[in-house]
Amino acid sequence: MDNTVYLTLLYDYYSELLTCKQKEYFEDYYFNNLSLSEISENNNVSRNAAHKQIKDTVNKLEMYEEKLELHKKSQTIKELIKNLDKQMQEKIKELI
Repeated sequence: MDNTVYLTLLYDYYSELLTCKQKEYFEDYYFNNLSLSEISENNNVSRNAAHKQIKDTVNKLEMYEEKLELHKKSQTIKELIKNLDKQMQEKIKELI
């Protein structure tokens, strides 16, 4: 899986555990496709500070996944339900 896709999936699971500033920098970089220079300019910080904030946020998302494994568990559930009938699959997908 592409690392960017993986990180955005982790963000979907764990974004509420991040600070507002971490969310802002992460979203600007990964969702809004802003460069580090643009992010640093928008937030009146150095390019290195913007890079560090994004890197720290990525590390935090990966740490949450390592501890909680929500993404991994979701993938396992999706694999397990493949053998169920369509109606049951849909009901379970609504829950996850």
